[in-house]
Amino acid sequence: MQTPEWRKPGLYGAACGAAALVIIGFSWGGWVTGGTARTMAADRSKADVVAALSLICVDQSKRDPQLAERVAAIKAASSWNRADLVMNNGWATMPGTAEGDSQVAKDCADKIAA
Repeated sequence: MQTPEWRKPGLYGAACGAAALVIIGFSWGGWVTGGTARTMAADRSKADVVAALSLICVDQSKRDPQLAERVAAIKAASSWNRADLVMNNGWATMPGTAEGDSQVAKDCADKIAA
């Protein structure tokens, strides 16, 4: 099939424009694939859940009868060990679960130490 000579610039322009649109859209336009969108949504929801559960952790710490000693120990500990202290105190263990979450414990320890 022979393409008329006058159509070639239009077809080349359309192909180059489509390629440029895709490159610019994914590079600077903020476009993402479906898999990337799912990963971003999962990360964001995990961060929101940790933030909400850390508030429960802080509330559980306030109900501890040995609060003053334990908070002093958390403030004196290095930032690497604070989450372990919160886990050992049981504050990061949410109602209905058997174990605490380490990310919740880290965020809770940061809030308690502040």
